[in-house]
Amino acid sequence: MKEKIECARELLAKINWLPPLLARITVGAVFVESGWGKLHDIEKVIGFFTTLGIPFPAAQAHFVASTELIAGAMVLFGVMTRLASIPLIAIMVVAIITAKSAEITTFTDIFGFSEFLYILLLGWLVVTGPGPLSIDSIFVKRFCNCKTS
Repeated sequence: MKEKIECARELLAKINWLPPLLARITVGAVFVESGWGKLHDIEKVIGFFTTLGIPFPAAQAHFVASTELIAGAMVLFGVMTRLASIPLIAIMVVAIITAKSAEITTFTDIFGFSEFLYILLLGWLVVTGPGPLSIDSIFVKRFCNCKTS
């Protein structure tokens, strides 16, 4: 039994690059697509932000769309992943507070929102880093001569 457990540990150690890669690709692609879509239909986003009572809806719509596109691409490719994740978390918190607040009857309702899942994935990336298959990791290995996660 000990041998099987050790074999499983060795196998999992060999694929430890996979979870951060999948998280980055998933959440990064969602934000790139969302930002791109918002930028190409910005008037609709401005209208939606206006109905939510968000101050300066035109400026906020452009800011959110650009941030989602740029920071989403940075997460997707693993470029300054920890830093790029922070504004995306903030956008999701604001989305829950503004667009989803009417759907919240109990605290646990938040757990069912896709925005909450993005917050968790991005928070995990802030803590653990982008993983070894990222531009961050490649840059550090090549130019800094040290390890990164």
